[in-house]
Amino acid sequence: MHANDRRLPEDALLDSIPRPSPERSDTSPGSLPNTLQRYLAYRGMRGSTAQGLLAVRRYGEDFIAWCVTQRVHQVRQVDARLLQAYQQALHAYRQRNGQPLSVNARLAKLVPVRGWLLWLLREGELPSDPVAAMELPRADRVLPRHLLGPSEMQRLLAEPDTGRPIGLRDRAMLELLYSSGLRRMELAGLQLKDLDLPRRLLWVRLGKGRKDRVLPITAVAVHWLQRYLQEVRPRLVRPSIDPGQVFLGAYGRPLSLAWLSQIVSQHLRHALPGHVGSCHLLRHAMATQMLEGGADIRYIQAMLGHAQLGSTQIYTHVAIGRLQEVHARTHPRASAEDTQS
Repeated sequence: MHANDRRLPEDALLDSIPRPSPERSDTSPGSLPNTLQRYLAYRGMRGSTAQGLLAVRRYGEDFIAWCVTQRVHQVRQVDARLLQAYQQALHAYRQRNGQPLSVNARLAKLVPVRGWLLWLLREGELPSDPVAAMELPRADRVLPRHLLGPSEMQRLLAEPDTGRPIGLRDRAMLELLYSSGLRRMELAGLQLKDLDLPRRLLWVRLGKGRKDRVLPITAVAVHWLQRYLQEVRPRLVRPSIDPGQVFLGAYGRPLSLAWLSQIVSQHLRHALPGHVGSCHLLRHAMATQMLEGGADIRYIQAMLGHAQLGSTQIYTHVAIGRLQEVHARTHPRASAEDTQS
């Protein structure tokens, strides 16, 4: 077993507000924990994904824990002033590194709470509408800060020690992320039955937005996947229980989202000191480099699983190579001779 292959806490960045212990939670009718459980059951009945339900539970419990500090335990006590105070608390919170929560991190906490309270309002369990005065922060749409070029990607892909089982697994994961542009949660949930390696295809089942899609993968990714599936996965899986996921940890369990991020971040730090990022960095690299290579943006949209083309168009701002070529060819002062005048 690799020295660093151990279980990590899930998504510590956003687990910033302590939760009440389950044995002390009030589950009586009308209590916040009781209504959260009923909302989760409703969402499950409507077909929410396991990942969606996990987010609602996690961030709903964050809100309940904060409400306990405000001596608020019942739904009827939730009002607009309380929600504004919660938003202010998230805005003022500082992580261990002294940095505030990002806008997207605050949104991740607020959106599930908003949906839960709107459901309670429709159910007639709130005396007034506290959500009407709730103004969500505008999501950041920033360019990726650390884009990897082909040579940098080659260094990252070559970093795992493929002479060791865990290193071979990591190489297969990195190659697949770079080849297909999978999201972290899609990689974690990828099942053996979703692979069609002879045709170099994989299926993403119920990806973001509950949409399936079929993706091509490179011959190089197929090579490393085949090696992993033949040489490593049989050694990781428990004989009595096979969860079906392609990628497993050293104890035969599916890899958590936080641990996937940790794996990629660790290899990135070793291969390219000074660079930061994790799984999404390889998704950015794939999209940007395919655009640089001349791929139509709508094919990139299909690969990434974006519902709206606008979500994909951000990559046109970072695929700078072709723009540089046009700029150098057409700008009247692009020539080095112009420095003399």
